[in-house]
Amino acid sequence: MLSNFLDIIMAVDELLDTIIFLGTAGARVMVTKQLLASGGAWLNLGGTEILLDPGLGCLVQAIKRKLDPSKLKAIILSHRHLDHSGDINIMIEAMTEGGRKQQGIVFALSDALNQEAVIFSYLRSHPQSIDTLAEGKSYSVDDVSFETPTRHQHPVETYGFVFRTPRHTFSWVTDTKYFDKLPSYYRGELLIINVVRLEPGAPIDHLSLSEARQIIEEVKPKAAILTHFGMTMWRAKPWELARQLSQDIGISVIAARDGMKFDLAQLDEL
Repeated sequence: MLSNFLDIIMAVDELLDTIIFLGTAGARVMVTKQLLASGGAWLNLGGTEILLDPGLGCLVQAIKRKLDPSKLKAIILSHRHLDHSGDINIMIEAMTEGGRKQQGIVFALSDALNQEAVIFSYLRSHPQSIDTLAEGKSYSVDDVSFETPTRHQHPVETYGFVFRTPRHTFSWVTDTKYFDKLPSYYRGELLIINVVRLEPGAPIDHLSLSEARQIIEEVKPKAAILTHFGMTMWRAKPWELARQLSQDIGISVIAARDGMKFDLAQLDEL
């Protein structure tokens, strides 16, 4: 009976695409004060578990939510800033069970491996492989594929992602300054955007709320999720901003919360 029950659970997992937000903090003040967690995101795409941007506190947030790092098939690093990479080494240790099992793929950028490397050299033989991300390339993990369509405008090499599963396509616009044609690189039923600033024009290469709105209106996804909040966004209550934005543009917009689990099957009802 127990075996049959577990088989049913595994079969259901293989049909679901879910995202768990291990943290929603962006920018240094939010991260260093831990006003919000900064653990990145855990993707379970049809049973293929992928960790995106393991920032500081990722391991603690994952264990808190009963997620098992040894089940990870891949870790993806959008760029080497600490709020995205602070726990990369401990998560490689956890994925490979301290190096006892050579498993999982790490996708990282050349400057995260060479210039001021954030991945320790002694850990580089632990994963099955370490693949270098580059502009306009495609990658795969089991039956999940993802693209890095364009290099972002950020102080270090940075990419966003377009993920494809047999069931859904969704995009994640990571840290960047807004630039012409940015929306054209992203598509899918779900659009996730790192929105650090409430207002544009700061001397920091991050997106603001109005720029996120422009991207959403051009991409026209079924739903959008805002995350990676800086202090100005947090003080403005992003859940209220998202609600107002939904009313204004007629597209469902959600403000992510620490620990929030989003099931992409919800998109089929929109």
